[in-house]
Amino acid sequence: MRRIAGLLVAPLLLLSAVACGSDDKASDSASSKNGVPAITAGAKFGEKPTLSKGEGAPPKELKTEVISEGDGAKLKNGDAIQVNYLGQAWDSTKPFDNSFDRKTPFDLTLGAGMVIQGWDKGLVGQKVGSRVELVIPPDLGYGEQGQGDIKPNATLVFVVDILKATQVPSSAKGSAVAQDDIDLPKVGTKTDGKAPTVTIPKSDPPKKLVSNYVLESDGPVIKDSDSVVVNYVGLIWKGAKKFDSTYEQGKTQTFPLSQVTLKGLKNGLVGKKVGSRVLLVIPPDQAFGDQAQQTIPKNSTLVFAVDVLAKV
Repeated sequence: MRRIAGLLVAPLLLLSAVACGSDDKASDSASSKNGVPAITAGAKFGEKPTLSKGEGAPPKELKTEVISEGDGAKLKNGDAIQVNYLGQAWDSTKPFDNSFDRKTPFDLTLGAGMVIQGWDKGLVGQKVGSRVELVIPPDLGYGEQGQGDIKPNATLVFVVDILKATQVPSSAKGSAVAQDDIDLPKVGTKTDGKAPTVTIPKSDPPKKLVSNYVLESDGPVIKDSDSVVVNYVGLIWKGAKKFDSTYEQGKTQTFPLSQVTLKGLKNGLVGKKVGSRVLLVIPPDQAFGDQAQQTIPKNSTLVFAVDVLAKV
């Protein structure tokens, strides 16, 4: 089963695509410190840094240097975290990307494979409020293929500010809500962390977006500016064919709602409560319309059972 998350949300930056390089240039005259390129300006947490060029041969193993240590909780796999970062190749003086200029932090679930491996491995155990510098060898970065402006077999250097972290539960919780409409799918209510069952009726699908609680929590209401951590099962109404499931991948997804491209997904989650399980039935005009996508035929009505586990 091919992952379709990239069709639901704009590509996650560090795994799927690299944005255009910045015009900012760092001095290459400063020497490296502790085997990592020195920060030549903007050294404090929260400031946009500039980096010197790496000196000599880059390290062959992942290296994490704590520039300043925060006093928050230590990061664990499965945490939903928010960071600012700047990335540069070891042998370059020009950053290939940074979130500081966008003034929008980057959200991810640590250990979920949403980013290059060097991030997942290098940030585990670091404290919220810390600034760390990562030197990532090619096998934990983009490897032989490279990516965008990043050359094949490039060693990457990142300065990362860890802004916050949220522990992510294994399942939605809350009160079960009656599912009385026989013309709508029925979603299971087990909270064991496994994929809920979804039974789609033989009737014609609704023509308008459906967004109903299956389990209603007492968590905060989701706003369109939030990033949410979800588990979901996605099916095509016709034939009840499953096209995607985070449960089968064993990894949650983090959706910055401002970047969600599937209109019905965003509209269906905004206003719901964190910690809930939600049934979404998305008609074609709020899904992919008359454009087929991977295993999804054109003009398909989509059905999602979504556990909204946390927001960042």
